[in-house]
Amino acid sequence: MRTRLLAGAVALVVSFTAGAGTAAGWWDKPRPPKPGTVVPALPAGQSNPMIATGVGIGANTPVYKTSGIGPSALNTGAPAGSEASYVDTAIFPGAALPSGVTITEAQGINVLRRIGENLAAVGLSYSDVHTMRVFLQNPAGAATADFAGWNRAYRQYFANTDLTTGAYVPVPLGTAPPAKPFVINKSRPSRFALEIENLPVSGWLVEVEVDAAYPQH
Repeated sequence: MRTRLLAGAVALVVSFTAGAGTAAGWWDKPRPPKPGTVVPALPAGQSNPMIATGVGIGANTPVYKTSGIGPSALNTGAPAGSEASYVDTAIFPGAALPSGVTITEAQGINVLRRIGENLAAVGLSYSDVHTMRVFLQNPAGAATADFAGWNRAYRQYFANTDLTTGAYVPVPLGTAPPAKPFVINKSRPSRFALEIENLPVSGWLVEVEVDAAYPQH
């Protein structure tokens, strides 16, 4: 009986070892990012993807989350609560929009400047952003939200470097030839953008909230 038990045990060990050699073990599984780090998952084969496909956040990573931020009413020459009142006159003097710049694009630039100010107030910057949520409303008279205009605004502040060379990638403002982005930034957050019926403030076409990770020290 003892001999048979030992033989059975040997057979079990051999069988287990053979199985382990043909199946993925725990050591083959993906490992999470190191504590305190954020690792984006980027589309393969692209040197300048617009967004990450996802983002991994390591344990004990300190994260800052903004509220939803819309454009500031900086164009005092337009009626209060109008779409035009949210054109950033520091970027567009006299609130005059260059050729092809849409009102959503202009408001998107306004919002992203406010995002930068919000981050700077807590010691962070655009490069620390890893997740973004975007809400767009249709401009007056338009059947759909202006995703193209928003994406041009976004590229002025995010995802505007070539991952292969490290050089900045020129970005168009409206229909003007592509030029140096307003802020050179390799950060590519995971992101969604939704068209919704109404934003909470009259005249807003864009509202954005972001998550950012405090840099390691």
